[in-house]
Amino acid sequence: MKVLRLVLLLGALPGGALAVPPVQTVFVIVMENHNWADIKDSPSAPYINHTLLPMASYCAHYYNPPGLHPSLPNYLWLEAGTNFGIHDDNWPAIDHQTGVDHLVTQLDRGGISWRTYQEDIGAGYVPLEDTNLYAVRHNPFVYFDDVTGTNDPAAGYGIAHIRPYTELAGDLTNHSVARYNFITPNVVHDGHDAAPPDYDAVGQIDDWLAAELPRILASAAYSNNGAVFITWDEGEGGSDGPIGMIVLSPLARGDGYFNEIHYTHSSTLRTLQEIFGVGPWLGDAINATDLGDLFSRYAIDRINVTNGTVWLRVSGVVPGRTNVVQTSADLVHWTAISTNAVSTNVFTVSDANASAASRFYRLQQLP
Repeated sequence: MKVLRLVLLLGALPGGALAVPPVQTVFVIVMENHNWADIKDSPSAPYINHTLLPMASYCAHYYNPPGLHPSLPNYLWLEAGTNFGIHDDNWPAIDHQTGVDHLVTQLDRGGISWRTYQEDIGAGYVPLEDTNLYAVRHNPFVYFDDVTGTNDPAAGYGIAHIRPYTELAGDLTNHSVARYNFITPNVVHDGHDAAPPDYDAVGQIDDWLAAELPRILASAAYSNNGAVFITWDEGEGGSDGPIGMIVLSPLARGDGYFNEIHYTHSSTLRTLQEIFGVGPWLGDAINATDLGDLFSRYAIDRINVTNGTVWLRVSGVVPGRTNVVQTSADLVHWTAISTNAVSTNVFTVSDANASAASRFYRLQQLP
């Protein structure tokens, strides 16, 4: 009897990991200090509960790293998989880091564009201090010397990558957003500070998302296999959560799918490293479970045998990218049975020469 074995090869990922599907553009939005129980089914969050969750995938057990508080250590963890021993919210003048082991430096080395949009900052300087309703502790990138030129407000690299949130709409329209986009609302819109007239922090989050998220979801950057990750920095009142993680993407399972897998910010960081194919693993990302269960994987997801011919269906495909399906009888010598670029998210290939007792298949998307 013929035995078919499936092996997936998704590219040069750290540690040979299996990745989420080939997401092209990422938007990460971080909100503040609310447990998932504050958000899920809350009458103050009709947009999240009645519009986003029915179309999204989300986590029921996503936490900040154990005992990690307050805000700044969690934002640093999302960028580097560690808090560098920091347990406060001091400005970069005190808490800046000289190391280069963090995500956007890996992206830069890999030629992958990145940008952060920070609400309530101006253009033309690196925002190293609180201003207006912008809180510097919610901007992890300004804590790394290789981004800021060691706390230099005139650092050209930092200015180019740390932009006012008001620029996002134009960048979406002009198709000029980066591949990795980190978005920080101000301290009212992220739910940190309850504000008049209603003093409803959850409602403030919901209102901001209802006003701002549709322009991302309507953009080409999103529709061309983009992904939006909406999460919170930490649990409420010193708890670790669970906090929210909502994923929206054409490649996500969606339709309100959720799981009860235990995740932390390390899971988000690992997922980002997998999406962009950069390494080595940063900090605790090496120990984490990625968010791949929330997505429809880039994978050979169906095998049928008809009259001696093996038919393979590949899903999670990025239209226009080149895909290679290979086969082997011994896991050593591989032969391509299909090299193609298709205009859909799914394609089917056949192997009419599957004569060996064992047959292995693997899949790769080319850069």
